[in-house]
Amino acid sequence: MRKLILSALCLLLACSSPVGLLAQTPVSPPKLVVNVVVSGLSWDQLRVLRDNLSGEGFSRFTAEGMTFDAAYYTYMQTLTPVGLATLTTGSEPSMHGVVGSAWVDYVTAERVELTADLSVQGLGTGPGEGAHSPHHLIMSTLGDKLVAQYPDSKSFSIAADPVSAVVSAGLHGTALWMDSGRASWHSSTHYMSRLPEWIVAYNTEREAIRFLDSGWSLARPRGQYLSRRNTIFPGGTGNRIPRFDNYNSLTHSPFGNSLVLNFAARILTEENLGTDDATDILTVCLDSTRWIGETYGPGSMEVEDMIYRLDMDLGGLVDAVTRQVQLSEVLFVITSDHGLGENVRDHFNVAQFRTILNSFLVAQFGPGEWVLDCIDREVFLNRNLVYQSGLSLAEVQNRAATFALQFRGVSHVLTSTALGGGYFGAGWGRAMQRSFYPRRGGDLVLNLMPGWIEQRDGAVSLSGSMYDYDTHVPLIFFGWQIPSGRVSEPVDITQVAPTIAYLLGLARPMGTDAEILPILVK
Repeated sequence: MRKLILSALCLLLACSSPVGLLAQTPVSPPKLVVNVVVSGLSWDQLRVLRDNLSGEGFSRFTAEGMTFDAAYYTYMQTLTPVGLATLTTGSEPSMHGVVGSAWVDYVTAERVELTADLSVQGLGTGPGEGAHSPHHLIMSTLGDKLVAQYPDSKSFSIAADPVSAVVSAGLHGTALWMDSGRASWHSSTHYMSRLPEWIVAYNTEREAIRFLDSGWSLARPRGQYLSRRNTIFPGGTGNRIPRFDNYNSLTHSPFGNSLVLNFAARILTEENLGTDDATDILTVCLDSTRWIGETYGPGSMEVEDMIYRLDMDLGGLVDAVTRQVQLSEVLFVITSDHGLGENVRDHFNVAQFRTILNSFLVAQFGPGEWVLDCIDREVFLNRNLVYQSGLSLAEVQNRAATFALQFRGVSHVLTSTALGGGYFGAGWGRAMQRSFYPRRGGDLVLNLMPGWIEQRDGAVSLSGSMYDYDTHVPLIFFGWQIPSGRVSEPVDITQVAPTIAYLLGLARPMGTDAEILPILVK
């Protein structure tokens, strides 16, 4: 009876309590939080494969942890940096300002890369490489709040992709990423003056070589796979491809995940994470899952094999963590930054669209480069040219939007004037508005029809839509004081950061207004 009353009280607090009542956790906080972000993994993929998974990875998390079966991103721009910023800040793109990996600065008319920073230098990289920092990030993250309140706490983020590592680390965490050309680990002078000796030594071990020579073979007999569609595995009884050509191809295989997770195990011991009274955070971003899905398609044998291998690797990560910190003192959070679209109908040719749209605007308003760029279905117009020509920006945007709707594959178009000056309370307009940040958003924002993706060399699938296959992702809390159970009611991914903050005894991140998730603390 006491447990039922406590559970009911925690649920009531989680769903309806004012912020002031969430200042203290009901039990001692975990010593270590391990966030695992499996990039490009949709909830449906795990549902389809759940009977084939081992008992050590995803199945264990689900059996022993709290699973949210209806976790969604509620905006349109379901892209990796956007999702990672949402996970770590608890806010939507309209608040945290990460709208993609790049945008156009309307003052200079130059393209801006999210993490590129020429004022810093890469560490352990070649000349001119690795210059990344969070200087374009706006909103502080959960990790930032932790280290600000508890200076002895540590917050690390690791990923194969530097953008993933930097965004997840936030403003004051430490980001480490893997150079895909060398499969070695690096950072920049924003985070440290030089690489720690243990990372230098780790890089000299050249762990990736053994994966490079082994090639990619199926983890299971071919007959056990649900998918029969594959690109790289030979027919018949064969199930192995030759050694990888280079390290970049290695990171686009399941072994890219293995390398990141192996490094996660090493950083745990070298940095003594979770071994004192100050809670530490380790965020592990697995970009290889996204790259494999984009290259071969979510329903391919390659992706299925990757999930089976990742399932075993995640079991290994739990073993590595619990050798150092008891499971009752570690909180694992497993989720994704977005899904990936299956059953792609057609491709939207961005380069062709940009050329034709510019020609239309020339016919309407005179010669000039009216379209500066098209990035992630956002069109950036030449505002300097608009103003110099004495034109109304809203009028130019509206004409361009009306014309854009005539293209095959375009479902919706909204202008920055409409997104910035109006309010969309529901439906597709709300999803697009939640993705819009005025200082970085395009003049036109396009939503493609279901099953359509942008045409990109080597990609058979991409994310970036408001449809279920991109927005519905796994979400599992496991370890520490988390009881087992399932929650079928819809939850918003913005709730993850304030929930972890609550469990750590922190005030929620400054940019979020989301309630905590209905997790029942024992």
